[in-house]
Amino acid sequence: MTDASLPRPQLKIRRVHLDTGRENVAVISRRTKALRPEVFRGFSRVELRRDGRTMLATLLITDDDSLVGPDELGLAEPAFRRFAEPVGGLVTITPANPPESLDAVRSKIQGRTLSAPEIGAIIDDLAHYRYSDMETAAFLVSSASFMTSGELLALTEAMANAGTRIRWDAPVVVDKHCIGGIPGNRTSMIVVPILAAHGLTIPKTSSRAITSPAGTADTMEVLARVDLGVDEMKEVVTACHGCLVWGGHVNLSPADDILISVERPLGIDTREQMVASIMSKKLAAGSTHLLVDLPVGPAAKLTTANEAMRLRKLFEFVGGHFGISVEVVTTDGRQPIGNGIGPVLEAQDVMAVLANDPSAPRDLREKSLRLAAHLLECDPGLRGGAGYQRARELLESGAALKQMQKIIDAQGPSLCRTDLGTLTADVLASGDGVVEAIDCLRLNRLA
Repeated sequence: MTDASLPRPQLKIRRVHLDTGRENVAVISRRTKALRPEVFRGFSRVELRRDGRTMLATLLITDDDSLVGPDELGLAEPAFRRFAEPVGGLVTITPANPPESLDAVRSKIQGRTLSAPEIGAIIDDLAHYRYSDMETAAFLVSSASFMTSGELLALTEAMANAGTRIRWDAPVVVDKHCIGGIPGNRTSMIVVPILAAHGLTIPKTSSRAITSPAGTADTMEVLARVDLGVDEMKEVVTACHGCLVWGGHVNLSPADDILISVERPLGIDTREQMVASIMSKKLAAGSTHLLVDLPVGPAAKLTTANEAMRLRKLFEFVGGHFGISVEVVTTDGRQPIGNGIGPVLEAQDVMAVLANDPSAPRDLREKSLRLAAHLLECDPGLRGGAGYQRARELLESGAALKQMQKIIDAQGPSLCRTDLGTLTADVLASGDGVVEAIDCLRLNRLA
């Protein structure tokens, strides 16, 4: 009998109250009864097994028996939730073999083009939390160097297939997305109720912030729950024609949220990864028509019209391949939109526009109306060129505000704090003058 075939000692599961972010983390005692700790020293990852269930985790070793005893295996909060086994349950721990798909990541680092099955295997392992943050970063950095059109299509499809794929009964399912980077640009929260009030289906799923102080999901969370499940999301859309939810909780392209969480601290946001991220979510959400907002400005993600044109062609290429009608509009990204930056202030701006408050930011109102106009003309029953007038009518009549309140009520109350900070300071100009420019990137970093 070989050592490998010998039965492994089992440890009792203990819940360790540590928030380790995305990573699955397991903790054992240096005096563990499972295996000698020195066996694990050459391995950063271990495999946990119980009743046919397996999970990979990053291993930590402790000398504190009050944290984890010699006969226990500690699971940090994310790992405990995902393993979904009870405290005290017996689990086997062994050194883990690295995911086979890491060979493809190494090949990509060396400059080789990956096949669709290789990319599919990487995304499947990512979605099942088999990669550490370091391994995820290696994939992102290697892909940031170059990505072929074939790899882009394979990445988009693999990310969409890794989670839930939603189908809708409506023949036209519209969606809108901005690539971000402009503070206060919360047009989606005005466009969605306008479109829903008209009767078009718009199941809007949004990401958390990547390169700005707030994403649409963060700002909507000031007003209502955004962590809805798929069935809850469908109920809201059925009742209200639209929703504004966090895509990460409805399991649409789950690997994307893992990639985003690593992209943000690294500051990685390449064109191909951006397009794959956005289009995979729209493909998974069942969208038939998509409007993409590309702000252009000296401190925006896109600084020139040529950059915007290249990105537009990427969106149209991927949309055409997957049968999604994509319209791309270039907008002014030279300054922030609205009066406030950050979730609470941005939510106040949105509700002021919807309420037709005279003090509401005019730039946010006007941009939202123009974007809504493009999507309204996806309605076969609306005369061409009538989109703007219809959007304005729905906003000024109060129909959009009423629809927004209906969506808020359907999604349920938010549990997050919505109070503003108390430390404020007015920054005064040293003399009279004219503001020549506002640096959106620096404002984002500051906020």
